[in-house]
Amino acid sequence: MTTAPFSLARRLRAGETVYSGWSNLASPVVAESIAREGFPAVVIDVQHGLWDVASAFAAIAGINHAGSAPVLRVPLNDFAFVSRALDIGAEGIIAPMINTPTDASAFAAVAKFPPVGERSFGPHRAMALQGRKVPVDYLREANEGTLTFAMIETPTALANVDEIAATPGIDALFIGPYDLSTSLSAGKAQDITAPEVETAIDRIREAADKAGKIPGIFCRDAERAKAMAKRGFRFVTVGNDLGFLRESASAALKVLQG
Repeated sequence: MTTAPFSLARRLRAGETVYSGWSNLASPVVAESIAREGFPAVVIDVQHGLWDVASAFAAIAGINHAGSAPVLRVPLNDFAFVSRALDIGAEGIIAPMINTPTDASAFAAVAKFPPVGERSFGPHRAMALQGRKVPVDYLREANEGTLTFAMIETPTALANVDEIAATPGIDALFIGPYDLSTSLSAGKAQDITAPEVETAIDRIREAADKAGKIPGIFCRDAERAKAMAKRGFRFVTVGNDLGFLRESASAALKVLQG
């Protein structure tokens, strides 16, 4: 089973709330298994995860074949990786530390084809995964179908959030709450429920809504994810593979030791 072309963009642009898995472990089989459990999208975290290029690109194919949409978080300032990941079949790119409109424009430039950006053409693997045989079919659909998520996670980004959201070629704002809480506290705390963090989270969502963009956020667990969906976030990640593994192992041990 393979996913329909640009399934994530179609769902989000239709107003749906999409819950996504998250994968840090450098195992394409693990990422694919999360997708096969029914998550409509899975994020491959190349920034902080254990992924290298080869394993990440194998995971993109595995997630796609499981009927889910692959999304990739690129390393900091590695915009060259953006176009390459899209060519291999990623349906969305999360870029960290988008602090200014200039950062946002640089991100959009490598992710979008003209006239929106400057992405060069070579999506041969993406076309195969998405069942597209005619290059102009992919070219016509890609700017709407591949999503750019600009991460807002610093006071500077928060001050510029309206301008970032309004940048042509930026489709979504994505909150990294742990980095946001660290930066807002000047490195003194990592409390994602602190009042100033909660206020910032709502401020970012409001900026996305005002600009007609998709609000997204990383969540540590399913309960937090459901709460963020109720607050208006529509691309919501749920935990990560390492957490799933540790929690399952811990639960089994409690039974055995009980």
